[in-house]
Amino acid sequence: MKVSGFTFIRNAFKNDYPIVEAITSILPICDEFIVALGDSEDETEKLINDIGSPKIRMIRTVWDTDIRDGGKVFADETDKAFNAISDDSDWAFYIQGDEVVHEKYLPVIKKEMEDNLADNKVEGLLFKYLHFYGSYDFYGHSRRWYRREIRILRNNKNIRSYRDAQGFRWADNHKIGVKLIDAYIYHYGWVKPPAGLKNKVRNFNRFYHDDAWLEQNLPETFEFDYKNADRLLPFTGEHPAVMKKRIAATNWKIEVDAEELRKKMNFRRKLLQKIEDLTGWRVSEYRNYKIVK
Repeated sequence: MKVSGFTFIRNAFKNDYPIVEAITSILPICDEFIVALGDSEDETEKLINDIGSPKIRMIRTVWDTDIRDGGKVFADETDKAFNAISDDSDWAFYIQGDEVVHEKYLPVIKKEMEDNLADNKVEGLLFKYLHFYGSYDFYGHSRRWYRREIRILRNNKNIRSYRDAQGFRWADNHKIGVKLIDAYIYHYGWVKPPAGLKNKVRNFNRFYHDDAWLEQNLPETFEFDYKNADRLLPFTGEHPAVMKKRIAATNWKIEVDAEELRKKMNFRRKLLQKIEDLTGWRVSEYRNYKIVK
């Protein structure tokens, strides 16, 4: 069994993405790792080179910053990396620049790839998610946050990144058949100090909206409000080992008033959240996949 990791990245240093941690978290179970390196204005290339792994292969890309249609540029860059994977790889393991896998899940993930290699109805593996928010001490847990997404798929180039690269579908747009596995993606994209999150929101939305929309909705005077999280829960587990140095360097704290956040939810959201908490069923959940096993 051969496994290829792949990702895309641009301006990781400038935007404080944990791309090194993302890559190194899954590198041990990958035979090669493809990085689609966008036309960066910082030291992103050096960050990747300094990992020092012979498994890593970079391809240089140029982002089409004129594309502002629902984040499509992210999907295009994902496809560039996926297309560069070796033809003899069986599985492709996708990780975004703000996602990390805890080392405790690597044996589970590897075994799932081995066990399902011959089962052609399993076209991908579905991961659970922890979305950290504001700091490394809290994670978002509500309908506002997606619970699952595909991160391992068959090395079939008829599969394409979907919409803004959240997941994947077949080229004819039908959903990929997946197995849900007992492994989590730790998503750190929203762990930044207030100024960093302000920049993230403005920069991120440049790939979704035109300048007029940005100036009306996210002007330079815009201040990020942590209270938009809906519901935050304290994280009592351990973070991945590759994140320890970054976490130790944290120099900000956030205060969370769980009751104040709860009051901001309307009655319908409170009711649906209660149903999910009691039963594990997320009513009318959006699923960009088809669970087949």
